Amino acid sequence: MFNFFRNKNHPAFWKDYLNTFKQKPTKNIKTTRFVVFDTETTGLDVINDRVLSIGAVSVFNNTIDVADSFEIYLKQDEFNAESVEIHGILKDGLLKKISEKDAIQQFVNYIGNAVLVAHHAAFDIEIINATLKRIKLSKLKNKSIDTGILYKKLTDKKDNHFNLDILSTEFNIPKHDRHTAAGDAYITALLFLKIISKLKQERTVYYSDLFRNSNNKGLI
Repeated sequence: MFNFFRNKNHPAFWKDYLNTFKQKPTKNIKTTRFVVFDTETTGLDVINDRVLSIGAVSVFNNTIDVADSFEIYLKQDEFNAESVEIHGILKDGLLKKISEKDAIQQFVNYIGNAVLVAHHAAFDIEIINATLKRIKLSKLKNKSIDTGILYKKLTDKKDNHFNLDILSTEFNIPKHDRHTAAGDAYITALLFLKIISKLKQERTVYYSDLFRNSNNKGLI
């Protein structure tokens, strides 16, 4: 009953988002919509730092759908001059920027019930969740995949930390637009598909395997 009253006060876009999860997932890699995304932020503190940009692209049927992509920039109420050296996003500049609330609404409308994919996904998801909390909404409900963890499921990999630059080099992925949200999302999408392709060379890969964190090489 309490959930009913809480949900009743949610904005329409959030109700629409929650309703997408009433649909039964296909649990098939080819027929699942994956949304590969990245955030550029003022820093690495998910509570105190802020999202500056979100970029995303969808993957469906083992193909990157560039027509189904997403890129937005947020107004900077919080500004960290040091982080500009990494992402290049100025507080003012010529880029069109929208409010945090509008950005989250557009992002949620875009992702729906897709499976989210990111490199070191925990950070990107948690900083989005912190943004949702500031506008009095709950956390994202989407299943997620970390390409860093997925990479470690290859039989010849050890349990180490691999950044996107190292893996891009290993898989011969051009680093165009590196350190832009949209550019990193596209690089990560390529990495995601290449890792899955390599896994398939080693063994049969099922949808459920993508979410297992076990180090048991027989299961992925």
